[in-house]
Amino acid sequence: MPGSPLCKRLKEARKGANLSQKQLGIAAGMDEFSASARMNHYEKGRHTPDYSMLNRIAKVLKLPAAYFYAESDEMASLIRLFHKLKKADKIELIKKLTAIVESS
Repeated sequence: MPGSPLCKRLKEARKGANLSQKQLGIAAGMDEFSASARMNHYEKGRHTPDYSMLNRIAKVLKLPAAYFYAESDEMASLIRLFHKLKKADKIELIKKLTAIVESS
């Protein structure tokens, strides 16, 4: 579906990782002869990867699958940054955010 956050996020993440559509597709386990076309279809919204394929793509891009469904750029940034934190830092951040939300 054109306009899907998945399409936008997938293309942004792939370009940010400096990978071609073919390179990403192959790294995610696609056949080398169809990888570029499949990734192009995903980025254009002609097809949507199933959850298993999206997880493989996400793993290659070092992102959680949730990133690809973030509707706003702000949420996508939070998900991407949160994913990079160590567990202890994630817990601390959640505590701080909870305190901010509860005080407002």
